[in-house]
Amino acid sequence: MAEQGEIGRGREAFLQRRWREAHEILSIQAVEPDDLERAATAAALIGKHSESFDLRARAFHARMDQGDTERAALTAFWLGFQSMHRGEVSRGAGWLGRTAELVETIGECPAAGLMMIPGALRYMDGGDYPAANAMFAEAIAAGDRLGDRDLMTLGRLGRGQTLTRMGQIEAGVALLDEVIVAVTAHEVSPIVVGIAYCASIEACQEIFDVARMHEWTSVLNNWCSTQPDLVPFQGQCLVYRAEVMQLRGAWADAMVEARRAREWLADIKDAAQGMALYALGELHRLRGEFDEAEAAYREANKWGRTPQPGLALLRLAQGKIGAARSTISAAMDEARGAIMRARLLPAHVEIALEDGDLQAAREATDELAATATRLDASPLHAMADRAMGSVLAAGGAPGEAIPFLRRALTRWLSLEAPYEAARTQVLLAQAYRTLDDEDSATFEMATARATLEDLGATPDLAAMAPEPRKDAGGLTAREIEVLRLICSGRTNRAIAQELVISEKTVARHVSNIFTKLGLSSRAAATAYAYEHDLV
Repeated sequence: MAEQGEIGRGREAFLQRRWREAHEILSIQAVEPDDLERAATAAALIGKHSESFDLRARAFHARMDQGDTERAALTAFWLGFQSMHRGEVSRGAGWLGRTAELVETIGECPAAGLMMIPGALRYMDGGDYPAANAMFAEAIAAGDRLGDRDLMTLGRLGRGQTLTRMGQIEAGVALLDEVIVAVTAHEVSPIVVGIAYCASIEACQEIFDVARMHEWTSVLNNWCSTQPDLVPFQGQCLVYRAEVMQLRGAWADAMVEARRAREWLADIKDAAQGMALYALGELHRLRGEFDEAEAAYREANKWGRTPQPGLALLRLAQGKIGAARSTISAAMDEARGAIMRARLLPAHVEIALEDGDLQAAREATDELAATATRLDASPLHAMADRAMGSVLAAGGAPGEAIPFLRRALTRWLSLEAPYEAARTQVLLAQAYRTLDDEDSATFEMATARATLEDLGATPDLAAMAPEPRKDAGGLTAREIEVLRLICSGRTNRAIAQELVISEKTVARHVSNIFTKLGLSSRAAATAYAYEHDLV
């Protein structure tokens, strides 16, 4: 009776989501397969993955001994799926293979339906979205027939992610909304709850759905906070919170959350460590802590998180324009799909403009605008409008640039993104100044400066002082630098060596200078520079 009492206490702790207590009791007392499964789940949720695997394997063998082949197949699937999820490919494949053998003898059952999920994920990760969509749809149908909530939820989750990547945003998000309803209603198992939350938020990130990301991150945070013993998903939750805080301008709080995430994930050796390190790198870069940013990006890369576009923007902030250009170009070449490219395109535009390549910047802007139209995401529209405004201003059309920049500013303000709004106001000020509208320029610049000072955006503040001269002819900072070297008598080759860029890039800068100033010779450009006190 005492043992039964302990088992009862362990089961109650499990139901109340007191995972550590449930694990302490059930891992010792459990004999029946259901209790062994509970112990395995509790172990996984407190970060004891090896012990979780052993307990679930015991449950599998116990079910086989009892002749409960259908439940054994389900247990085998979760052994395989969780192993694959943790990167233990060989062991995972072995258990999934055993699951396949069992379901052949059983026919339709929950395990047979769940076996579609890994295959569909392989299709999705490989970019074969139609095949993934069809397989996830089949899994949903099987879950409906069998009344298996875990299968239905994983199927809807995968299909929602796939549809968003196919550009069917409305349909994909509708499925993700259904997933969140299911998990908040406690209709699925604890492991599936965590997977569903994190994958849904990640899908929101991919499609730039900031509102849903913020809402669902809060829900995930509340779910985690009710389970203080919970280890998996806590780290990802902290990373998501840090990213939302960074966008909303709470950089100090975001830094705290990102560091907490890094520490939490380091303890369990989770691959999401790369997410936390990249978030830290971004915050360090924005605050001008370049050495710390580079170290964070390097570590993020070791954990499988490509450090782009942050690293390219860091190189730009360091004045290494050639390195920034090559880095972002390589990242663009490797990016698969419009959504992944959209994350890189704003940086590509900024770097190309600083490098004087107006054509490349315009091409990237057009691609970004097309993706924004297709996805119809407010952050993407804001990025595209700002990019177009930047390109038009750099091309000598500040009057045409202003409506785009003004629209971008309105969008950033509605998204409560103060840093992005301030950067847009700087561009607006520069456009107004070129048009000799000094009042508007001063107003926008003063507002931007106050915001950037509050944020601690040191590099952006440094770039604002001294303010651009209205008699600089619309030249960029890099073009003024090239003009000054022209004035010193240097050839294009010498300028290229001085600035560590290619001769082709120098020639493009020289051409831009001549076009903007309406000149046709180096001698005339030199005279202009001295006449307007640019040297």
